[in-house]
Amino acid sequence: MLQFALAGNPNSGKTTLFNALTGSTAHVGNWPGVTVDKRVGVYKKGETPVEIVDLPGIYSLSPYTPEEVIARNFVLDENPDCIINIVDATNLERNLYLTTQLMELDIPLVIALNMTDVLDKNGDKIDVRALEKRIGFPVVEISAIRGENVDTLMARALEAVKNKRVGTSVLKDSLLGSAIANAEIALRLKDVGAPLFHAVKLVEKDGIEVENHPAEARAVQAFIRENVRGKADGEIDTEAEIADARYKYITAHFSSTLTRARRNDTEVGSKSDRADKVLTHKWAGIPIFLLILFGIFHLTFSENVLFLGSIIPSFGEWCAVEGGAMKTVFFAGGLNSPGVILFNLMDWFTATLGEWIIAGIEALGASPAIVSLVENGILRGVFGVLSFLPQILVLFLFFSILEDTGYMARVAFMLDRIFRRFGVSGRAFMPMIMGFGCSVPAMINTRTMADEKEREATVRVIPFFSCGAKMPILLAVAGGIATWFGVGNADVITYSMYLLGMVVALISLLVMRNTTMRGEASPFIMELPAYHVPGFRNLMLHLWDKAKHFIQKAFTIIVASSIVVWFLSSFGWSWNYVGENMDNSILASLGKLVLPLFTPLGFGSQLSADGWVFAVAAVTGLIAKEDVLATFAVLAACLNVSVQSGLDEGVGEVAAMIQATGIGIPALISFIAFNMLTIPCFAAAATAKGEIRKGKFKWTLLFWVFTSYLVSTVIYTVGEWWWTAFIWVAAAVCTGVAIAIHNKKADAKKLLKK
Repeated sequence: MLQFALAGNPNSGKTTLFNALTGSTAHVGNWPGVTVDKRVGVYKKGETPVEIVDLPGIYSLSPYTPEEVIARNFVLDENPDCIINIVDATNLERNLYLTTQLMELDIPLVIALNMTDVLDKNGDKIDVRALEKRIGFPVVEISAIRGENVDTLMARALEAVKNKRVGTSVLKDSLLGSAIANAEIALRLKDVGAPLFHAVKLVEKDGIEVENHPAEARAVQAFIRENVRGKADGEIDTEAEIADARYKYITAHFSSTLTRARRNDTEVGSKSDRADKVLTHKWAGIPIFLLILFGIFHLTFSENVLFLGSIIPSFGEWCAVEGGAMKTVFFAGGLNSPGVILFNLMDWFTATLGEWIIAGIEALGASPAIVSLVENGILRGVFGVLSFLPQILVLFLFFSILEDTGYMARVAFMLDRIFRRFGVSGRAFMPMIMGFGCSVPAMINTRTMADEKEREATVRVIPFFSCGAKMPILLAVAGGIATWFGVGNADVITYSMYLLGMVVALISLLVMRNTTMRGEASPFIMELPAYHVPGFRNLMLHLWDKAKHFIQKAFTIIVASSIVVWFLSSFGWSWNYVGENMDNSILASLGKLVLPLFTPLGFGSQLSADGWVFAVAAVTGLIAKEDVLATFAVLAACLNVSVQSGLDEGVGEVAAMIQATGIGIPALISFIAFNMLTIPCFAAAATAKGEIRKGKFKWTLLFWVFTSYLVSTVIYTVGEWWWTAFIWVAAAVCTGVAIAIHNKKADAKKLLKK
């Protein structure tokens, strides 16, 4: 099978093109010799299948960042059959810098000229034929986001691989052209692959090349001293000279193919520039981001969109009138949000399906234990979690839109100013925000961070950005608080808890980067792409991947966990079936054993006899966070309480827990916080172990347990006894002063040693 590599600058549309070419065939593997994920897919529309490899976004093939090292090693060691170079037509000169480096490889090359539709909107035009003639290999106009001309691009690439290509350079007539030619001859004699590329890097004094070819490196520098230095004024910075020569060549030979429309001098920038004046404003940028974030949560979780039911009392009263299943799907105390409407539809579907299944089993004469296993051990657990899938997808859709439009890059840029005060760069924000989807890929994404301590600190706080698996916990408990106690709105409570996770993450970073992981934040350079409308197909592929992962988890881990919880709660130590008399079960005795550990958090020994259910749910959540709600669903069926009918899936179970245990609001908020901040699921914990330094994982586990325990204790104690806030503030101030004094003494000792 042929293998094509996609190479291009960050935000050039490379990943969008990859999705357009590969669709559902995409999968994840590892780069050769490096435990970093790579995306691979298959293009099947041509005469022969082609494996497409998505290289990391890079600006050059110089080994300054992990992404550049990966891309460079792949094209040199794996020698793909063709390289498709994605070039952003709106930033032609800057994107062609990488192109001039790829030209030096002995690999067929095709340029995918992307975003030409944006050029057309601006009235600009690129003479593609002239550019192709001057650059010497195929150039194809495409729109990756619309999927336009991608088949033509592949056809040109398949044609290109039929002919062997020898690398060429735009540097042959430059000041260092003779040195490059001399080095190329020497490397050819040694039978080095891609000799022209390696020759240029030797002249640049590239660290990897000098280490691999020390004799040739010395000869090249001697040649430059004897034959080139006299032509220049003083010492030659060969790397800067080559970079300057590349840009001069691009300007002289390629830039003229771009014709820009005439614009009035009074015209105020592009639409993206005008939007950025507001969205990335020094003072208003962060509040706008928080407002957008609240809007997302409101449209996903609110049962009172725009608070119309509160603003217009008659509207709220009309909505609250009972009128059948379909009426409650769309209305509650106000108009339901899109996320809640979809949740209600899924809840109605799973409830109806569950009733049919149980009726069928009972009609077959199944024993009470079998009926209980199916109803309480399997269906309640799976359906209780599955009902939240629509809201998870709605939330993920909103975040994908923000990312694909280019807004998230702006947020990273804005937060860089804040993050640096906490000892990390804005680069850390991108994997953190990925944590809202799933902690596993978010932790893997930290591999692009150069500083090891900064990376380890980021891995530790990623679980604080609540993933989709934690959402059912937040929604069910927040809904239970709003329904049972009549306090607040579920969307406001949920939004506040997400913000709590972000705040705890920042404070944790500040503490770690000033104690055990001291160091300077690494430089952060990011290009802000032009805003654009996300592609529908690309968004749907993202949602399908998320839904597929969630459903697989629901019907594997969640089913298994629910059956185990049902078994332990339905049988005693003598293996006798206890049925609804759950207090005599194995699970009850185990739950009562660990219950005192959670007393400082509010859901421990101070609760009634059934209070152990919260402790058990928190423990099962260590396997998979969805298990918390699945555990509630299984155990609620055995609690001897009657709960108001008509409550949503999950909320009804939490209401049963509240009624049976007597738990209060502070303890419920503490319960949410503990599950958000404690040890993540097994998959995330295993990923963290593989991403951090050897021997540090045990301290990471301790960090998660300590942080979740401390924050939950603070929430509970302050919620129950407001005056304890002064004690906690005093303790925090004293801790901060102690750290500052210690660091000052440590810095003074370092200065004395120097």
